Amino acid sequence: MKLALEQLGVGRCYHMAELIADLSRLPEWLRAADGAPDWEAVFAGFTATVDYPGCTYWRELAAYYPDAKVLLTVRDPNDWFDSTQATIFSPPMRARIAGSPMEGFFQKAVLRDFGDRIDDRAFMTQAFERHNAAVRSSIPAQRLLVYQVGEGWPRLCQFLGVPVPAVPFPRVNSREEMQRMMAAAGASPGAATVEDMGAMARRRLEGYSKDPQR
Repeated sequence: MKLALEQLGVGRCYHMAELIADLSRLPEWLRAADGAPDWEAVFAGFTATVDYPGCTYWRELAAYYPDAKVLLTVRDPNDWFDSTQATIFSPPMRARIAGSPMEGFFQKAVLRDFGDRIDDRAFMTQAFERHNAAVRSSIPAQRLLVYQVGEGWPRLCQFLGVPVPAVPFPRVNSREEMQRMMAAAGASPGAATVEDMGAMARRRLEGYSKDPQR
């Protein structure tokens, strides 16, 4: 979705890959996690955000940017759970984050709603559904697009008031792509640090900027 929004001309879109690629914003995110955000500093140079860590603060961001449109991407809860277990919440990823500069932030801003139950399918899928219901009930209909993952350009472009591009919707950052990146980092948890993952994220972002359809 990050690349899709950037292709549509909304400007640079923040995503967890941006944070991993450039940890200089980590202190600002930690201040936000501690309840003292400076959103202008957090998002300097960006005009949109998707995924973690921004989605944790959807209420705060919707209030701080009252004219911003809100995009809620939805999918099958069990498919979402399976994806998290294979990528961001997988044991190798957790092992890499443990003891790294990202650990405190990850606990406060990503795991805060899940605690130690991120491997509990029933709990996690219910949390996923509660989140979606909360967004639907809190954001006025005229500000909100509930978007099914994979549906393509038309409704998204209509919502944003932009023309439909003549190129395919970008299909990147999939579960399989994330797994390939993690495998390239090394099979064992200690084979790559978060900094190593950051270097990989930077290369991915640079590649996407050159070829959004890759």
